[in-house]
Amino acid sequence: MVTMRIDLHAHSTASDGTDSPAGLVEAAVRAGLDVVAITDHDTTAGWAPAAEAVPPGLTLVPGAELSTVSVDPETGWRISVHLLAYLFDPTAPALVAEQTRLRAERRTRLRAMAARMAADGLPVDADEIMGLLPADSPAGRPHLAQALVRAGLVSSVDEAFAEYLGSRRGYYVPRHDTPVEEAIDMIVAAGGVTVIAHPFAYSRGATISEDTLRDLARRGLTGVEVDHPNHEPATRVRTRELADELGLIRTGSSDYHGTNKTIGLGQETTDPGQFEQLVARATGSQIVKG
Repeated sequence: MVTMRIDLHAHSTASDGTDSPAGLVEAAVRAGLDVVAITDHDTTAGWAPAAEAVPPGLTLVPGAELSTVSVDPETGWRISVHLLAYLFDPTAPALVAEQTRLRAERRTRLRAMAARMAADGLPVDADEIMGLLPADSPAGRPHLAQALVRAGLVSSVDEAFAEYLGSRRGYYVPRHDTPVEEAIDMIVAAGGVTVIAHPFAYSRGATISEDTLRDLARRGLTGVEVDHPNHEPATRVRTRELADELGLIRTGSSDYHGTNKTIGLGQETTDPGQFEQLVARATGSQIVKG
């Protein structure tokens, strides 16, 4: 029996991946995928070149990973939430305005962090980094990490985050992300569907609570990423239970970033039946079939 292989979380050079949008499509073919989603951070710039490169036999899902935040009602902590959005109308005015703001803030933040690092004598030049990126790109910490790798200060992007770029390091500058509830509302209004990426990836830092997930499900959240490289086996079991309890679609994805991470495309996959339900709920844009 042949099973479809579906990966719904992957990044290109339109944000912080190392494959071009067309290269991401080619990588999906090499990985034996039947379906791949392009989910760059706060941008849809990769949609058109990726769609143009789709070969026969592959399906492309246009999407994005939105930078959002949730405020814990008990502690008041601001918790970063990675919200995957699929098949929305990329021209929806409210969404365009918010994503434009976020990309601009990301570039300002990169410059602020680079200035702090340069002041300490680290070989980081914001103008040089920005010059390597597409215009209006969502620049971020991974691009600073790549600069540190090029300078020979670290051997990998992960090491750069651990040594220099983590939230507890002196070079860190916070972002002002979209409240997750507002982001869900915007995507719903744009005809799209939403999935919270790696909601309980405790190794990455603070996570939302189960009660917050319940609140977001009531708000209109469509699904939850159950199978992710940063979810431990017990976490996957519990997340799957919560998804079933809340009527959320369950997805599985690699969170592929090319050579910026050691994770391969298709390392985690989504059940075809769950994928069909996700697509059926979206009206803002269409999947691209080769």
